[in-house]
Amino acid sequence: MIYTFCSTLLRIIYTILFRLEAVGRENIPKEGGVLLCSNHISNFDPPTVGIKLRRQVRFMAKSELFEIPVLGRIIKAVGAFPVKRGGVSKESIKTSLNILRDGQVLGIFPSGSRHNDGGIGKKGAASFALRSGATVIPTAIIGNYKVFRKMKVVYGAPVSLDEFKEDPSGEALEKATEKIMSKINEMVQTGVPSK
Repeated sequence: MIYTFCSTLLRIIYTILFRLEAVGRENIPKEGGVLLCSNHISNFDPPTVGIKLRRQVRFMAKSELFEIPVLGRIIKAVGAFPVKRGGVSKESIKTSLNILRDGQVLGIFPSGSRHNDGGIGKKGAASFALRSGATVIPTAIIGNYKVFRKMKVVYGAPVSLDEFKEDPSGEALEKATEKIMSKINEMVQTGVPSK
């Protein structure tokens, strides 16, 4: 109930302030584990990726945010879970995999944080996908969050990683990651869902 309320409120705010448009939502499976892999340009990105979807999207969030009295309770209520600064713990990885294996949606930013000083690291997205069997949806956020300027979130067709399942080694993870990132970058440039 709290998620629905917050999501609806944010959808209204983002639609008014950023004229947020979502394209390619039909590419997201209605059920089963889904990994939304997006570029990362702002702290506003997590709501941008999730609020226009019917399914709840879970995200990692800096553990310090959970210590802020009101904010901490809200982000926990909407499905975020903590990750420590400077790296992802085994507990965060386990939680992420459980979310995907339970048939939920997890949103991540393969390039890490906006300044590449944290996050799951680029290979983390491919690793999560291969270990969980989740559907990978490349996602592109386009715009700059200037008030009353149009923002767009684009969801591409699922990225098949079947060719990497037999040998999930470091090299395979690297190639799988490159495949995901190339789809994201393509959509950032074109503004239309990848195929």
